[in-house]
Amino acid sequence: MTKCADPGCHGLIEDGFCGVCGLAPVEAGPPQALPGHGSGPQASLGPPPRAPGPRRPPHPSVPGAPHGGRGEAPDQWPPSGPSGRDPVSGDPVHSHPVSGNVRLSGRSGPGSASGAAGTGAGGGSAGRGSRRSSRGTLGMGMVQVPLVPYRNPAEAVMDNPAVAEKNRFCGNCGERVGRTRDGQPGRTEGFCRKCGTQFSFTPKLSPGDMVGGQYEVLGCLAHGGLGWIYLARDRNVNDRWVVLKGLLNAGDAEAHKAAAAERAFLSKVEHPNIVKIINFSQHPDPRTGIPGGLIVMEYVGGKSLRELLVERREDGPDAVLPLPQVISYGLEVLRALGHLHSKGLLYCDFKPDNVIQSEEQIKLIDLGGVRRMDDTVSPVYTTPGYRVPEDELRDPGPTVSADLYSVGRALAVLSFRFSFMREHPHGIPPRGAVPLLRRHESFDRLLRRSTHSEPELRFHDAHDMIDQLTGVLREVLSDMEGVPHPAASTLFGGENSAIGRAVGAHNADRLLAPPPPNDAAALLPAPLIDPNDPAAQHLRGFQALAPEDLVPALRSMPEPTPETLLMLARSLIAAGRHGEAMDALQRFSVMVPGDWRTMWYLAVAELSTGRFREARDHFDELYDHLPGETAPKLGLALACERTGEHETAARQFQTAWRTDHSFVSAAFGLARIRLAQGNRAEAIAVLDTVPELSSLHVHAQTALVAVLAAQHHGTDAADLVRAGRRLERIGLDGESADRLAVQVLESALDWLHAGGRDTAREELLGGPLTEEGVRANLERRYRALAQRATVRSERYGLIDRANSLRPVTLL
Repeated sequence: MTKCADPGCHGLIEDGFCGVCGLAPVEAGPPQALPGHGSGPQASLGPPPRAPGPRRPPHPSVPGAPHGGRGEAPDQWPPSGPSGRDPVSGDPVHSHPVSGNVRLSGRSGPGSASGAAGTGAGGGSAGRGSRRSSRGTLGMGMVQVPLVPYRNPAEAVMDNPAVAEKNRFCGNCGERVGRTRDGQPGRTEGFCRKCGTQFSFTPKLSPGDMVGGQYEVLGCLAHGGLGWIYLARDRNVNDRWVVLKGLLNAGDAEAHKAAAAERAFLSKVEHPNIVKIINFSQHPDPRTGIPGGLIVMEYVGGKSLRELLVERREDGPDAVLPLPQVISYGLEVLRALGHLHSKGLLYCDFKPDNVIQSEEQIKLIDLGGVRRMDDTVSPVYTTPGYRVPEDELRDPGPTVSADLYSVGRALAVLSFRFSFMREHPHGIPPRGAVPLLRRHESFDRLLRRSTHSEPELRFHDAHDMIDQLTGVLREVLSDMEGVPHPAASTLFGGENSAIGRAVGAHNADRLLAPPPPNDAAALLPAPLIDPNDPAAQHLRGFQALAPEDLVPALRSMPEPTPETLLMLARSLIAAGRHGEAMDALQRFSVMVPGDWRTMWYLAVAELSTGRFREARDHFDELYDHLPGETAPKLGLALACERTGEHETAARQFQTAWRTDHSFVSAAFGLARIRLAQGNRAEAIAVLDTVPELSSLHVHAQTALVAVLAAQHHGTDAADLVRAGRRLERIGLDGESADRLAVQVLESALDWLHAGGRDTAREELLGGPLTEEGVRANLERRYRALAQRATVRSERYGLIDRANSLRPVTLL
């Protein structure tokens, strides 16, 4: 066996792949067809058995719902009175898991009422039309992907075209052929010793050959999974460069079928990230005279993603492509796959070898393994290390989720080093073993969802994966660059502004205490209304109503729709009527089985009633399902803050705030955690990052002043002076300014009594930082507050405090 050519790897090449790092040599062997029953290791004996139609996930009843059963779709409103089984005192809500067999509701195609999708070949994508993401092209304007120069086609022609012996396999049964025996070099033409099928690895076209009277052959470019690839000039169209793709050998019937299939599929595919088919021609075999088919395609001059990875490895054995660059490639690939899926096609054999970057564009090439979603005849061509397990290929067969699984595997291979062929052929290494995954938790969760061992829990739509991967990219860039990369979610609205309703500038330090359960739940963004719901337009007009007004308004509507039930559940949770909320949510879950929003509102209900551990578990599962969204992270952080899991809470608050400064509750949450951990300096730094344009900037600044003024073992004159100057800079007027000034001055007086030295050289809020000066300042502030007091007892108390502070004078 040959030693791996990858620097720093000591593995051996076996069956065309390194047994340690999994990296294939540049001249990779052909993709493997799915083995048939009783066949050789790489046989292609027809299609795998097909699975039945899309499966619905198990969907237990929601605790607190009437009868506890699934029932039929509701034809009337939930009762207006209490259900008698409030979930707070009932069983835990863990019995209602989010099923992975869902498509995210906010991204469903027209006419789809929910996010449920099956695991069948269609995966819910066929017939939706080509819905391209509105986000940009390679790098999306956020990532500067290194340009790959256009390669001169003439320089790409091979001087001595030959297929390495390690890449020679029988196209029928997968047996090794053409190998060295008894010191004699392997034959490039012959017959398989196992099944008798003829093989040939000799180019069928030579420089100067004219194919179809139009294409002049210049030479071989490479040897692919289905045969030789040639460079030619189109003499009928301005001598443009084209690529001719031939067959593995003329006696390989399966290769003939696959090439014909590629021609048929390519002829109906038009996408900027998919290689374009130009024509189809034939040319006689020089030995037998039998015409062989050739596909004529555009020339894509560049390098494959695997070649870029191999080049990167020259910088060191563990060198990989930068994560933002890898994600940028993944987004473009997903757009191409999404287009294929919208046409009812599956790619089946995705891997980095099949993506070429040329200048600033990538192209998906080699569509030889493409098949229709309803195809039950064609063999399935796949590549070890990227394909789903073989038993899944047999039942239910190739699916949309299997295509997206391969993308997840490729993202992992390109972004960090691991043994993806031997140690982890169908999984991702533990997060703790990979520094990149430890740093970027959302990327880790996205990889694990896309490559989950249970197909139902994976992605089932390329556009859903695009949206989640884009959110992950924004998080990664915000972390690496230290600059927020915000964007509106396609699933959730913005942060609830309730954070500042009950808190004014005079008591903004209340924001540094964990919010009460119901207030914490009210902070969370709400899922957007599905525009395809029959009542969507009507419901948008209700969003400004208070919960107590919204409930009767919703119940007055003639017939409940899924979105009406969700809004009703949300309003009842906010009103504290949790039993009724569970009734509405149960009816929604029956109407729309498997929708992730069922678990979302269960988690919100648990958070609002103080069931923090249950809420934490559900928000954590939602984070797995929606790794690019901020809302589940906020919910998880709020729950973990109350369960004492401060590091987890801090990590989620920090990710949300670092990525998008519109989530100000995350800044206050992170400041609270840092204060609880004794990290006062970091809490102050976080509060100071709330931008001036934010409606809560003053609240953050007043909370910052309160932190600076609070007594602790490290308080000094500098902290007090800094608090006073920051208060003056805020520009508060009247009572708010006096109340906050009193907090600072009282802290200064306590500091002086505790041994702090008078320092007349320093000024604090318009007076000297001495005991006499602070007392006089406090007396004046308390009297001003007393004049504004409307309650007699409060006014008398303020006057008493002012009198007690008056400096002693001798008559």
